[in-house]
Amino acid sequence: MSEFWLISAPGDKENLQALERMNTVTSKSNLSYNTKFGIPDFKVGTLDSLVGLSDELGKLDTFAESLIRRMAQSVVDVMEDSKGKVQENLLANGVDLTSFVTHFEWDMAKYPAKQPLVTVVDTLAKQLAQIETDLKSRTAAYSTLKTNLENLEKRSMGNLFTRTLSDIVSKDDFVLDSEYLVTLLVIVPKPNYIQWQKTYESLSDMVVPRSTKLIAEDNEGGLFTVTLFRKVIDDFKIKAKENKFTVREFYYDENEIRREREEVTRLLSDKKQQYGPLLRWLKVNFSEAFIAWIHIKALRVFVESVLRYGLPVNFQAVLLQPHKKSSTKRLREVLNSVFRHLDEVAAASILDASVDIPGLQLGNQDYFPYVYFRIDLSLLD
Repeated sequence: MSEFWLISAPGDKENLQALERMNTVTSKSNLSYNTKFGIPDFKVGTLDSLVGLSDELGKLDTFAESLIRRMAQSVVDVMEDSKGKVQENLLANGVDLTSFVTHFEWDMAKYPAKQPLVTVVDTLAKQLAQIETDLKSRTAAYSTLKTNLENLEKRSMGNLFTRTLSDIVSKDDFVLDSEYLVTLLVIVPKPNYIQWQKTYESLSDMVVPRSTKLIAEDNEGGLFTVTLFRKVIDDFKIKAKENKFTVREFYYDENEIRREREEVTRLLSDKKQQYGPLLRWLKVNFSEAFIAWIHIKALRVFVESVLRYGLPVNFQAVLLQPHKKSSTKRLREVLNSVFRHLDEVAAASILDASVDIPGLQLGNQDYFPYVYFRIDLSLLD
């Protein structure tokens, strides 16, 4: 499973023994893989400041998770033609995300533990805010480019009634620069080809004999040229419609056709030029954002453990990786049983849903007698 539970319990003898019991039961029952999760000793400050940090870290945790999911989706969007290689670009410090989480070590160089906690949190918040700002600007530019290109490419798709004709027709298909003559393009249903050949010259006066030519086809019909005098255009259109022939409005402009083709070439070139730098930026900054997110999880465990278990700081953090989805309920029961002594009343109410304690949303399992945070990587798979 791509899910982890980060828990903590007091570090006294009784609770270290409880942790050992937890490891024994979960191992024998094949419920989870457990490892110690190292968190440095921070400058605690006042309890009031920790309460404020607890709220701030909760919001920062949500923001960081949202950011890395958006970045992961951006990688998927950019690698539209190589989606099988997406996971190769969603790494943290050059290793897969599961390995990074299970072998987590606090980065003392980037986030010095000797600094006040509020300073460490502020550093993380500013780092993630800058990544988000850059993400918006970089992906917006690429998205606009991609959308413009897709719109142009869509014009060359569809049927003969809607698609662009600039890549179908050529200068030789038209009578150009004539004061009296004009070439029209007519869409003829496939079953009506013979009828068209027999009748187009008589649909109106002044149609040039033997001037029709099939220049393109799709599943439904064909695109024919026909040359006639300008003054009978309206009459010809009316008669063509009565016979289920559709005159496609089109004016051959060589400069406009050249401009459209050059625009497609330019957009393809620009997209290719932006692809590499954008993907590299996403890869580097996804790693930075993910690393910051796991550091935020560590900070939340520290702050909540101090608030829950008190001073002096003495707790043990453990990372659990449930083996399968079906075992999570049993794993939760084991944890609640092992650590129920930390809060007998709350733990009992969790095990007995009939007990109602104000302030505890036990139906949703929002409260546990131990500190608990979830790390869900499933949406990044």
